[in-house]
Amino acid sequence: MARIRTQNVSAAQWSSNGEALGTVDLTEARNNPFGENVFSASVQRDCLSSDAFRMLQSTLETGEAIDPALADEVAAAMKEWALARGATHYTHVFQPLTGLTAEKHDSFFAPNGEGGAVADFSGKELIQGEPDASSFPTGGIRATFEARGYTAWDPTSPAFILENPNGALLCIPTAFASWTGEALDAKIPLLRSMDALSRSAIRALRILGDTEAQRVFTTVGPEQEYFLIDEQYFFERPDLVTTGRTLFGAQPAKGHELDDHYFGSIPERVLACMMDTETELRKLGVPVKTRHNEVAPGQYEIAPIFENSNVGSDHQQLTMQVMQSVARKYGLVCLLHEKPFAGVNGSGKHNNWSMATDGGHNLMDPGDTPAENINFLFFCAAVIQAVNKHQGLLRASVANLGQDHRLGANEAPPAIISIFLGAELDKVFEAIESGQGDPSTPGSFLELGASMLPRLPMHGGDRNRTSPFAFTGNKFEFRALGSSMSLAFPNTVLNTIVAEAIDDLADRIEQRLEAGDGVPEAVAAVVRESYADNRQVCFGGDNYDEAWHAEAERRGLKNLRTTPDALPEILAAQTIAAFDAYGVLSERELESRYEVWLEQYVIGANIEAETTANIARTMLLPAALRYLALADSAEVGAIASQVRPLVDELLSAIDALDDANLYPDGVEGLELARYARDSQLVATASVRETADRLERIVADDLWPLPKYSEILFVR
Repeated sequence: MARIRTQNVSAAQWSSNGEALGTVDLTEARNNPFGENVFSASVQRDCLSSDAFRMLQSTLETGEAIDPALADEVAAAMKEWALARGATHYTHVFQPLTGLTAEKHDSFFAPNGEGGAVADFSGKELIQGEPDASSFPTGGIRATFEARGYTAWDPTSPAFILENPNGALLCIPTAFASWTGEALDAKIPLLRSMDALSRSAIRALRILGDTEAQRVFTTVGPEQEYFLIDEQYFFERPDLVTTGRTLFGAQPAKGHELDDHYFGSIPERVLACMMDTETELRKLGVPVKTRHNEVAPGQYEIAPIFENSNVGSDHQQLTMQVMQSVARKYGLVCLLHEKPFAGVNGSGKHNNWSMATDGGHNLMDPGDTPAENINFLFFCAAVIQAVNKHQGLLRASVANLGQDHRLGANEAPPAIISIFLGAELDKVFEAIESGQGDPSTPGSFLELGASMLPRLPMHGGDRNRTSPFAFTGNKFEFRALGSSMSLAFPNTVLNTIVAEAIDDLADRIEQRLEAGDGVPEAVAAVVRESYADNRQVCFGGDNYDEAWHAEAERRGLKNLRTTPDALPEILAAQTIAAFDAYGVLSERELESRYEVWLEQYVIGANIEAETTANIARTMLLPAALRYLALADSAEVGAIASQVRPLVDELLSAIDALDDANLYPDGVEGLELARYARDSQLVATASVRETADRLERIVADDLWPLPKYSEILFVR
């Protein structure tokens, strides 16, 4: 069907649907919706007996299992609370190895034998569910015909109500395990890793003289990037519908090179959508804080306040779900793919990670004088050591097909994992290592040169947006996560490898204490040794510079450019040893994840390749032939001579892609992933390159796909 400009006019039209935040008096408590759909501690206090409430909170603090009698009372209270909010069903929400969330809905109501129905929900139903697990990927943990799997209530992540125009649903965050008790999900390893890090950190704090902290929590604050485009363009692009990214598209005359979108005024429809999304998230207890335009036209960001890693991971999955559902109410589609538009800024998810005690002390806060803060130096040195030792594993933790289209481009850090410490910490660690110089940096101020402007305190170092792992004041920012990814596995990796490093440094300090050193002297010596051994992973320069690749190789750092390069790190001997030693994932559980993610890469690449071939042959090639026929009928030989060679080239490229899409016999596993990368995706890129040249020549009204200049700028 010929494209016409009135489609752009239609896409650009929008009027308020009344779903936006509106203007209300937010000083009144009733107008503050935060947490109103969450079975929070305050709700539990109101719904449970005082004894049951105290028992539940005590159980959560100590990490013990829930008593069955207590579970029955909690279930009854949760049911009554949910029914009062219109919930007819409940579901155990879990995170299988697909990277998404899963749910099976069960009704509260059952026939009472007298022609009516009664609502029922027991502690047993709250604590454990039994979904059909046969179709979830397991990576060989069990056979497909072994369907049994269990969901187990996670009481540390609060239950919540999801509202729908036709009702409501009680959602209970749960873990998901096989019949043999092995983890089939993202939550169980994350919880195990949090426990492991807490044990190691508390042990270290005791050595360092802290006798009060009882638990250490890891915290996350993810910055989620995404695109919003008009739904008309989305459904006119089979590639976007099928793969989440555009497999074709010539660069528009204007892209993001002017940077005029970044932090610009937010378009009215987009702002209304954002406000509605934030309202829904606040009802669900998600502490959203920041919103702004990102670098590319049509690209935006949302970020919450820090939460503990488990709740933050659950909330991030919920955030992506709510963003996508609310966008549709505004005639928009939310794109979470890492690289939906080639040549245009891609989307990541910056994972701000830190450690804090149950008393609220941030172990990653250097204080006013980091050189004198031995706790900070100890834990910072542990992070540096962990990242250097397990740099390949960290890269593998953020590997997927979408990332291969993004990592290393100008908006994302390269595939080389390195740490940016900043000028102040560089000075501190260099002074500690050398034993010379003053590691302290006095506070300074920025003078802005105008009397009416205030003096601004200067940070100890500038930010480095090219670094994949940067210290940013009181936390480390793992910038390499993809926008569609779950937080769970990258944070599981961070927690586990840092726990290992903490124990190693603690062992060395204890040896020095036994030899007669004092605590400050022992810490200084161990930090000096560790930094000297691992300083090669610290880099404060331009990670985009090609010279860095050569420098990184000289330093012995790994450059794992693609998913097939990175995933084997999951099965490296030191990975298996660390995860086994801390009880986070067994070798069998690690192997299962490796197999699942390898298969997902191969399947994803095949879907992209076959979709490319189909669109090119059935949509783009006919459009080019129509234009060629038009040129021939008009006897304009100059145009025909431009188009005909490209048509032949496109047809040849499609045929080559069809051949590549026929998998070679006997190839599987990592070898098949490499084949998909080196054959299918290369052939896909060849088809695209020719088709994009044709897009610039073929008559606009004949080209069947909406163009970047429309998708990105009409909103």
